[in-house]
Amino acid sequence: MLRPILFLVLFFGLAAPAYAPVHAQELTLQTILQENSDEITKPKRRTVSTALDALVASGLPQVTQFLEQWQDKGVWLREDDGLYFYASADGGDLTLTDIDTGAESTVPKDGFKQLKPNGGVRRVIATALVQFQLSDPDLARRETAVQSIARRPEASQLGPLLASVDGEPDAALKARKIQLANFLSASFAEDPADRIAAIESLSTDTSIEARAVLNQILNAKPDVAPRTDAGPEGNIARELKPGSDLSSEDAYAQLVEAGFAQAAITPAALREAIVSNVVEGKVGGVPTAQLNSQDNRVKAYTALAEDGIVPPFVTAEEREAAIEAHVFFEEYSEKDPAITTAALDALNSIETRVAAAQTVDLTLDALSLASIYFLAAIGLAITFGVMGVINMAHGEFIMMGAYTGYVIQLFVPDYTLSILIALPVAFAVTFGAGVAMERLVIRHLYHRPLETLLATFGISIALQQLAKNIFGTQARPLTSPAWLDGAWVVSDVIQISYIRIAIFVMALMFLALILFVLKRTRLGLEVRAVTQNPGMAASMGINPDRINMMTFGLGSGIAGIAGVAIGLYAKVTSEMGTDYIVQSFMTVVVGGVGNVWGTLAGASMIGFLQKGIEWFNPSNTLAAQTYMVLFIILFIQFRPKGIVALKGRAAAD
Repeated sequence: MLRPILFLVLFFGLAAPAYAPVHAQELTLQTILQENSDEITKPKRRTVSTALDALVASGLPQVTQFLEQWQDKGVWLREDDGLYFYASADGGDLTLTDIDTGAESTVPKDGFKQLKPNGGVRRVIATALVQFQLSDPDLARRETAVQSIARRPEASQLGPLLASVDGEPDAALKARKIQLANFLSASFAEDPADRIAAIESLSTDTSIEARAVLNQILNAKPDVAPRTDAGPEGNIARELKPGSDLSSEDAYAQLVEAGFAQAAITPAALREAIVSNVVEGKVGGVPTAQLNSQDNRVKAYTALAEDGIVPPFVTAEEREAAIEAHVFFEEYSEKDPAITTAALDALNSIETRVAAAQTVDLTLDALSLASIYFLAAIGLAITFGVMGVINMAHGEFIMMGAYTGYVIQLFVPDYTLSILIALPVAFAVTFGAGVAMERLVIRHLYHRPLETLLATFGISIALQQLAKNIFGTQARPLTSPAWLDGAWVVSDVIQISYIRIAIFVMALMFLALILFVLKRTRLGLEVRAVTQNPGMAASMGINPDRINMMTFGLGSGIAGIAGVAIGLYAKVTSEMGTDYIVQSFMTVVVGGVGNVWGTLAGASMIGFLQKGIEWFNPSNTLAAQTYMVLFIILFIQFRPKGIVALKGRAAAD
């Protein structure tokens, strides 16, 4: 008797450990899929959640890959035994991957069926997949999950997102998760206090997403109700007044749609009713011969309505009375007034911050434009101020500098090095061209401004044609270095490109350099002397003719350097100089002829003025420039010598 008992004890004692792992191995991904085969094979958006819940509850590490493959239509079914595999088709064969072990094999495609969930099902799968990807070790997967939440925020995503915040190692992604958690909490948190706290936290967020969340909370739909002393019930956004907030026609149509009024009879319906009810030459007792007037047609229709043949006729007085007896309003979709009040306060705070940010952004744009105008005009200010020469070819020196930078880039592929080389080379080329122009043409036309203007205008046309003959009519690229790509982004509102920042810095450098040359060098001393009183300067041993030549060359050389800077930002063509010649002359005249600080003031004034006008009329840049020219004409009437005017030249002249 003891032997059988001992045998049974030994049998179950030894067999139990052997069977335990088998039971544990039954909890595989394939097993879960088999248990939910109907929802997996033929999923529907409303029923697929059953299978997804089972997959999520399993906690298996293979679930993430399966959901990704299922969403991307990478799951195949073997029809003879109902097993699921990952597969990729290659002609008539499939490369199968076991969903649990990862073992691969190649089999014929026959007998396999690809699972193709529709768009609605894939969105549900994506929602379930997010909670796995949010804590995935791979940063790219976590970023993909966050982007998916941002594209399609749902209440079910709030819990997994909050759970993943503390363990997020990447600082930038953690900040983004916190921001999205605030968005979701503001919209979907169950506790109203949590929603209000999240909404209040958005009051400092000027992003478009934050404003979209608040606007969604403040979504309101039009409604109508009978007028009472207590007013309409519900969370009312605002009351609408017929005649001002909405037309009388729209108000009455809203009454009809709500069932508070009879639909008005249109002229076409009136005519059709009369034509359809002609009996023995009469309609409602009115002879057809008398139906040529509106009053008789209305009388006939009213008679038909009294007989119940057609719907009742609604007069204008009845429509107005019906409108007056009802109140029209917009009601928030959100039922809790505390939440909409918090959202409204947060949105007002954001709009105030956005307005301030737009002002800063507009100021940065204006400074950038002013720096471009300053670079383009400073050379002209020097030549015009010292020599009194109206150089219409100044824009072509800018063009020559830009083309010089382009040619150097053809031989020096390193864009940073090529720009560093192009700046002094462009100065040398345009300096030489300016000296040659002054020696050959300008020196013979001193004190003859009209002839000088015509001559330099002809030279500008000749230089443009020469550039077309050499480089063609198509725009040539002057490529900026890679470190100038992109923009400095402060917020969704404030951002400025690195190229504009570089041009602004270059303008400051040139301002300092020109001030140093004019204030600390012998050439600058002689230039200032000739500018203030050329006769006295000549009596002190200074050669005004030489100074004029050097000054014209210096102004032309600076224009060449400006061309390199502008070419990085604008197109390089033979006509690019004409885009800046008018603004350059306006800058010089408004700022004050022959004064560096005046040129800076003029460039700032024109840059800010143009950006300000464009802000009021952003769709019409030409109109903005026209208004700017008119303003400058008026400004010159009151201050003809400019903002900072020199006295010595005027006294000498």
